[in-house]
Amino acid sequence: MTRYRSEFLREIAARGFVHQCTDEDGLDAALAEGRPRAAYIGFDCTADSLHVGSLVPIMLLRWLQRAGHKPIVLMGGGTTKVGDPSGKDESRQLLDEAQIARNMAGIKGVFAKYLVFGDGPTDAVMANNADWLDALAYIAFLREYGRHFSVNRMLGFDAVKLRLEREQPLTFLEFNYMVLQAYDFLELARRNDCLLQMGGSDQWGNIVNGVELARRVDGRSIFGLTSPLITLASGAKMGKTAAGAVWLNADRLAPFDYYQFWRNTDDPDVGRFLRLFTELPLTEIDRLAALAGAEINDAKRVLAVEATRLCHGNAAAEDADRRARAVFGAGDDSAVPLVVDVSALPAEGGTIAISALVTAAGFAKTNSEARRLIEGGGVFVDDAPTTDAFARIAPTASGIVLRVGKKRRARIVRHD
Repeated sequence: MTRYRSEFLREIAARGFVHQCTDEDGLDAALAEGRPRAAYIGFDCTADSLHVGSLVPIMLLRWLQRAGHKPIVLMGGGTTKVGDPSGKDESRQLLDEAQIARNMAGIKGVFAKYLVFGDGPTDAVMANNADWLDALAYIAFLREYGRHFSVNRMLGFDAVKLRLEREQPLTFLEFNYMVLQAYDFLELARRNDCLLQMGGSDQWGNIVNGVELARRVDGRSIFGLTSPLITLASGAKMGKTAAGAVWLNADRLAPFDYYQFWRNTDDPDVGRFLRLFTELPLTEIDRLAALAGAEINDAKRVLAVEATRLCHGNAAAEDADRRARAVFGAGDDSAVPLVVDVSALPAEGGTIAISALVTAAGFAKTNSEARRLIEGGGVFVDDAPTTDAFARIAPTASGIVLRVGKKRRARIVRHD
């Protein structure tokens, strides 16, 4: 990884962020010139919070700023009205203006935790692509920019090809998304002298389109870089759990539950996640990743503290760590349970059948199987045995601990 001259590329390559780049040598030379260069990542406003699946791009922007460059956070106030087909088997739900505005307000605060905003040369700025996309005249836009896009080539991009191969409908509205994203890059290059667009590997086709559009229309040399899509060792998609998304906003997921998500990382993922989601020195990460047996839990605790510190601050991280050790102990990995939010489950008088809780925690495939476990004496609620398969429990925001056998635990929470 020492072949890079620029600090930014050296750091992110060593940490596993780099998947593809349109021109590594050219980008490296531009970033090593000794002056701040601007780079952007776009975030569509499909929910009122981002989840941990967005942490890789957020951390990329953070490392960019630490290396002395200027991050641009592009809010997709315009592109959210279209919907990105990348990685989707069906069209996204179309949101109205009010919903998009509410979602944008909800996610803006996330970036203030990771980036320094201001008017300085390396201070981050936030833009909204609705500022230029909403004003486009359709026919004039097609004549000026549409002629630079080959439909034959667009059909070959993964986002389109996969939908067609699966015989899932792709609307003309969605097909326009990649054209609009390419135009975003051109617009930011013109407005902010933006050099680089970054994103997940599923955005490669969209990013390449922007690079080529700028070259054809303005003769600009700009660059694209993608990071690998992150999956867990189990094969599950990063950011999703049985209980739902792992949100970055504290009003959607409490800092303690956020800590618990990282504390329950599978052993094979610990070293990789320390590199991607903390700022610990690589030598320290190598030491932690080499721990084996019960000692790997020390590395998981460090990961949980450091990831929570970045997202929610020092006080919240230390409080979550203190609470976890007090409630669950500092022993082996079985002491720290999975956190399962059952707010979406139907409740009667605030209570839920214990068999439904066992199933929701993933300890049984069906409620019938859960009832057999309970009747067999294998289920404990707050370490008290229960054999009543039809008992009802009232989970609270602070949670109850559900245990099956000696090691499988889940903290069941419900937010009113």
